[in-house]
Amino acid sequence: MRVAYLCADPGIPVFGTKGASVHVQEIIRAWRARGAEVRVYCTRTGDDVPADLADLTVTWLKVPQSQGPEREAAQAAAAAELAGKIIDDGADLVYERYSLFSTGLAQATAALGIPGILEVNAPLIDEQRTHRYLHDEAAAAAALRAQVAAADRTVCVSAPVARWVESKTEPAHPGGIAVVPNGVNTDRILPASPDPGAVPVVAFVGTLKPWHGVEVLLEAAALASQAWQLRIVGDGPLSAELQRRAAELGVAVDFTGAVVPEQIPAVLADCSLAAAPYPAMESDADQYFSPLKIYEYLAAALPVVASNVGQIPEIMDDGGTGLLVEPSDPAALAAAIDCLVAYPERRLAMALAAREQAVARHSWHQVLEQSLAGIRLPDKNQELTV
Repeated sequence: MRVAYLCADPGIPVFGTKGASVHVQEIIRAWRARGAEVRVYCTRTGDDVPADLADLTVTWLKVPQSQGPEREAAQAAAAAELAGKIIDDGADLVYERYSLFSTGLAQATAALGIPGILEVNAPLIDEQRTHRYLHDEAAAAAALRAQVAAADRTVCVSAPVARWVESKTEPAHPGGIAVVPNGVNTDRILPASPDPGAVPVVAFVGTLKPWHGVEVLLEAAALASQAWQLRIVGDGPLSAELQRRAAELGVAVDFTGAVVPEQIPAVLADCSLAAAPYPAMESDADQYFSPLKIYEYLAAALPVVASNVGQIPEIMDDGGTGLLVEPSDPAALAAAIDCLVAYPERRLAMALAAREQAVARHSWHQVLEQSLAGIRLPDKNQELTV
């Protein structure tokens, strides 16, 4: 089967280090694992091409950088041109990662008479309006309605994202809206093996942006009563500010900078714990993410200390695979990490349970299977199976 994977978001390099890039790559791998021939159509490629994806056929159109309305028009035009290339190349199914202003899935599926899956990872219209710039919100909303109406299924990573899509679109959808959380590659992320005699290393992995709460983790490290080392894996706009804050607090932190997905297992290999200190938000609806990092922590057999927000309590077994704490509370975060540092046998039991859960329930193959369940190919009357 020929799958056209479309990502028209110029903020997401297909071969990059962002969590979104990891998501793109893993869905492509899951498609290829089931025997599909995947062609990628995108507006940004990136330079960190994994060896196992080096043979991908990629069609790339660049969107000029600017903050004006012309960029939004350029995004729409690029998506339309990419849809035209899909039509020219031919495909049996279109899988699109939702992006602002794209109607590529709607155009390609209508022209070819094939199924389409739309994957929605965030309320992008709201994000763009709040954190960046949005000139033509009406056009963005119209594009979303067209895409959802055309898709055989709209797959959302969390219930809040699904509710957001429902609020922006028509009540009836041909294929419905499904909630399918993120997953993890348990072949790529292997169990860590820390030295039991060494000072435990607590890892954070992610882009350094405000909604990840890394500053709370630094404050927790300053309050620690047990000996542990903090390693922050990732880069982002807050990198310099966080390094200054660590120096102010007198906390020694191993800032690794950006790490390509293939190297993540190596930087986690000597870690004993991991943290996901998501901050408190004004509304529960703002906790709409599906935390990729927690799935990776579980696969790495790392007990997780995380904020009790959003989807996290649905993923973690509090007391079984880690500990949940109230968000934006550095004292509570420090106490939970200290507790697990002080009891290595409890840590080990959690590590085994975490890995077992990741393998049993959270592979990308399972994510794709859930996304496709019941979808039928036109003309072949064949239900897709994994």
